[in-house]
Amino acid sequence: MKLHHQIYFDHVSPTDSALSAVIIIPGLFGSCGNWRGFAKELSRQVPVIVLDQRNHGLSPHSKENSYFDLADDLKELITQLGLERISVCGHSMGGKTAMVFALNFPSLLDKLIVLDIAPVEYDHSHAKILQGMMGIDLKSVSSRSQVDQELSQAIPDKATRMFILLSLAKNENGYFWRLNTQALYENLDLIVGFPSDELSQFIYTGESLFIRGGKSHYVEEQAELEIKRFFPASTLETVSDAGHWLHIDNQQEVLERVLLFLKKSKK
Repeated sequence: MKLHHQIYFDHVSPTDSALSAVIIIPGLFGSCGNWRGFAKELSRQVPVIVLDQRNHGLSPHSKENSYFDLADDLKELITQLGLERISVCGHSMGGKTAMVFALNFPSLLDKLIVLDIAPVEYDHSHAKILQGMMGIDLKSVSSRSQVDQELSQAIPDKATRMFILLSLAKNENGYFWRLNTQALYENLDLIVGFPSDELSQFIYTGESLFIRGGKSHYVEEQAELEIKRFFPASTLETVSDAGHWLHIDNQQEVLERVLLFLKKSKK
């Protein structure tokens, strides 16, 4: 599957850079546009590519949405761009895609960066959000504010609604979701899970950095053990004054940690 992507670089192209190009993989409900500011800042020192995962943004839709599918999509993008090796930075669901990619295609990876997620199954679900989105008859709405109002019944938190509404688009036929809500809903068990059984014999021995938000509960003690199980050479760092969206809560510190890791010479 050919993924929609955006390329950022200040002085050097992704194929000529001394540092491997960094591919940023957004999380669930995220897209290229959510990472524009972060990518621009990071691209001052390293080429950056931000992608829309399948069923998100401007990338194609599919009924399939396993992490193996998402990792294969990333591999296809690397081939399409003519890159031999890359570094990957994935957030949340995008972090799980990055981990599965690292475990399956280690020879293509220079460095792995995972933001506030671990290779474990989580007990929360985004079903209510997707149900709320699917429950709106977009053919009958006349404004974004109307969609916001109807969505508020399923998503009381305004910040979450504003994030979801970034995926609301309009064409000559009216409003539509860029997200493939039905496919994401049907694959939620896979999305909140992790294919640990299928990958039980795999480890990634390359350099990897896990960064968690100090105010987040996504990477706790049991999750740390699973990180070390699959990524024995990994380092875990904490941005104390940030939550799950750590790259938004404290963009500067996350950028500094990412750049320091990318520039660190291999042992």
